[in-house]
Amino acid sequence: MSQFFQVHPENPQARLIKQAVDIIKRGGLVVYPTDSSYALGCQMGDKNAVERIRRLRQLDDKHNFTLMCCDLSQLGLFAKVDTAAFRELKAHTPGPYTFILNATREVPRLVLHPKRRTIGLRVPRHPVAQALLQELGEPLMSVSLIMPGEDLPMSDPYEMRELLEHQVDLIIDAGHGGVSASTVVNLSEGEPQVVRVGCGDPTPFGVAVE
Repeated sequence: MSQFFQVHPENPQARLIKQAVDIIKRGGLVVYPTDSSYALGCQMGDKNAVERIRRLRQLDDKHNFTLMCCDLSQLGLFAKVDTAAFRELKAHTPGPYTFILNATREVPRLVLHPKRRTIGLRVPRHPVAQALLQELGEPLMSVSLIMPGEDLPMSDPYEMRELLEHQVDLIIDAGHGGVSASTVVNLSEGEPQVVRVGCGDPTPFGVAVE
């Protein structure tokens, strides 16, 4: 049976955040809010937790996980960032964007793209996500909470509780979430390329919005 924390969306209770991080450090799966949608997260490099997420989401080994980082300095430990990429990151973080970058050796192999050694990284703006990351002190391995057969992320924490209470260790309820994933931008090959249009405005990267 999973735990269910009701956390203030703008001023998250420090006591509950500490308890959430303890669960993550013990190998737990957590459902938590971001500025795009709710996400599934676990401790970076926890092979057992990663396999649990793959089973829950029915993902193959080619699916890219995202490292949620608290700020750009932390992101820079896990990605190779040149001057051009840094300008883009500085202009668009924190926010609802995931950036694909070439990974450093700090990134666990089990979350790298198997052929390209790239990783998705993101700095979320949501206060609850930020509080978790600050308390954890390292990135949170994450995927959007999109269930098999569905196109949109789950948004109602009570529906999450009903569906997932025996499959995750903690659900953080910070109110209804968004139903759009982040916009994904590939910065690993020079010029920015928008891979997926989500809730982050793609027009700064040359993609017109219809």
